[in-house]
Amino acid sequence: MIPQEISDVLKATFGDAVLESRIDGVLDPFVKVAPGPVKDVALFLRDNEQMLFDVLMCLSGVDYTGGRLGVVYHLHSMKRNHKLVVKTEVTVDDPHVASVESVWKTANWHEREAFDLYGIVFDGHPDLRRILMPYDWQGHPLRKDYKVPEFYNGMKVPY
Repeated sequence: MIPQEISDVLKATFGDAVLESRIDGVLDPFVKVAPGPVKDVALFLRDNEQMLFDVLMCLSGVDYTGGRLGVVYHLHSMKRNHKLVVKTEVTVDDPHVASVESVWKTANWHEREAFDLYGIVFDGHPDLRRILMPYDWQGHPLRKDYKVPEFYNGMKVPY
């Protein structure tokens, strides 16, 4: 299927949960969905016979500034040989999105990284804890408003 067909099927299936789609004029065509039904959309994309997105190539956190954080899912279907990017946004005040770890196991480490570095909370994740920073580190280093602390546990931070 081409990205426009995939987008049309998602709009027909999930209605208003599909907030936007950009197919033409972008390097990676994407569909933006509301954060609530992300897991339902992921299950549909994986299990629907037309879709069969069996590979989560990458899951990334994004700080869009202005109090908005995003999650970007790069998907590929080995059987159907098509790709799609799915995006969702949450606010810094309520950074919750459903985990897709049970849909694609590779999401386990990707979600932990986005949690650690951006503070996005993946509800339903089986082991959501820091993966790169020490467990007691304050803040999320890839947020654009992050300030590197001068000291960590009495040691000067070399920045």
